[in-house]
Amino acid sequence: QVQLVESGGGLVQPGGSLRLSCAASGIIFSSYAMGWYRQAPGKQRELVAHITSAGSTNYADSVKGRFTISRDNAKKMVYLQMNSLKPEDTAVYYCKPRPSGFWGQGTQVTVSS
Repeated sequence: QVQLVESGGGLVQPGGSLRLSCAASGIIFSSYAMGWYRQAPGKQRELVAHITSAGSTNYADSVKGRFTISRDNAKKMVYLQMNSLKPEDTAVYYCKPRPSGFWGQGTQVTVSS
């Protein structure tokens, strides 16, 4: 049974930082690329960061230079370090093995003063 558990979200002021974590189980984690997605109210879910099984990364233009995705294959974890947060980063954030149809429950990130 595949499980993806995101954590680390919360309320932060503009300019602040958060580190999201995703714990995966039930998959051969090291074989999958992983993505962090987000969905803001009234908007479609979007891919914000991607990391291959070998550790190569890609980012959406909106987060490039502010967010960093990383992974620990031994722990079956993927992380998203988010710096210089903006109100428009407010969303529910999800991790997802790529390609797959598996989703976790997400973690809420709210950027507000």
